[in-house]
Amino acid sequence: MGLGVRGLQFTPSRSVCAPKARRMLRTPRVSTGLCPLPVPSPVPASFSSQGVFPPSFPRDAAAGSLLAAAAAHPAEGPGCSRASPPPAHAGAELLPLRSPTLGALEFSLLYDQDNSSLHCTLIKAKGLKPMDSNGLADPYVKLHLLPGASKSNKLRTKTLRNTRNPVWNETLVYHGITDEDMQRKTLRISVCDEDKFGHNEFIGETRVALKKLKANQKKNFNICLERVIPVDRGGDVEERGKILVSLMYSTQQGGLIVGIVRCVHLAAMDANGYSDPFVKLWLKPDMGKKAKHKTQIKKKTLNPEFNEEFFYDIKHSDLAKKSLDISVWDYDIGKSNDYIGGCQLGITAKGERLKHWYECLKNKDKKIERWHTLQNENHVASD
Repeated sequence: MGLGVRGLQFTPSRSVCAPKARRMLRTPRVSTGLCPLPVPSPVPASFSSQGVFPPSFPRDAAAGSLLAAAAAHPAEGPGCSRASPPPAHAGAELLPLRSPTLGALEFSLLYDQDNSSLHCTLIKAKGLKPMDSNGLADPYVKLHLLPGASKSNKLRTKTLRNTRNPVWNETLVYHGITDEDMQRKTLRISVCDEDKFGHNEFIGETRVALKKLKANQKKNFNICLERVIPVDRGGDVEERGKILVSLMYSTQQGGLIVGIVRCVHLAAMDANGYSDPFVKLWLKPDMGKKAKHKTQIKKKTLNPEFNEEFFYDIKHSDLAKKSLDISVWDYDIGKSNDYIGGCQLGITAKGERLKHWYECLKNKDKKIERWHTLQNENHVASD
């Protein structure tokens, strides 16, 4: 005689057999949309008589216990791991769900410490989600350093047409990457489908914390793409780009030589998505008109190259009392120039800015180059 568990239906003709010695009870699975959870089978009558459950333990209670245990320890199924996810709590960041249906991306990363650059080689993708009516896609890859100015530090590959298995073998390079950036920044790598007649569509992405990389050692990745919920980074300092500055105190000329080499990833200030940048220098305090210099204007670019040097006639001993304000501006005809970002070097500065100034004072007649992050700090109006 078969016994049924209350609330569950079974085919009457199916016989219930005692399990074999080395096997667990077979349990039908119910789809929940996540990982499959088992539902308990009817408990054979022989179980109670064989001492599996005490005679006083009701069979319905036994089935309920099995169901509770099954919920606490779900069976392993395709795409599911044995480890249960951590409990959610208020304010917890949702983790992305990797999905093989979106495709996989193969790429490599290399941090060139000597040249302050990050090389990302996009090799290929496989099994991308079809995005077009022909069952294919027109994929390209887009890079974005987080946190950072959203438009200015994005790089992208070429678009490959009508394929779900694109091979790019294309290297994109970020310049002005410092050791500090490598400790706190994340590289977002997105795969998108280009649409000639509409808005480009997002396929999937992956994110790599740069602190996982070792300097001057290439690291290869082959990762399933995922869909990620945007993370609020409102507490981060707003970055407006980077500037490469050289400092040298010349004993022969008796003064400080400041070089403005280049800027990268500047914030776009104009409607065309670019800026017309120039750089201002101000050595203060108490330097008068001789304290200010500015570079030439570079048109329609977010990555200008200046390669200009400026001389300050000042005693070496006086530099310990000075600060150098560096500000980048967007030139506008007929109206006030827009402030892009700036930084200050000197004894009152901190971190890399203080270190750069100190190395200049310590090493006379030696040119010291350093990248510095531009921030939306307090500033005076442009001349």
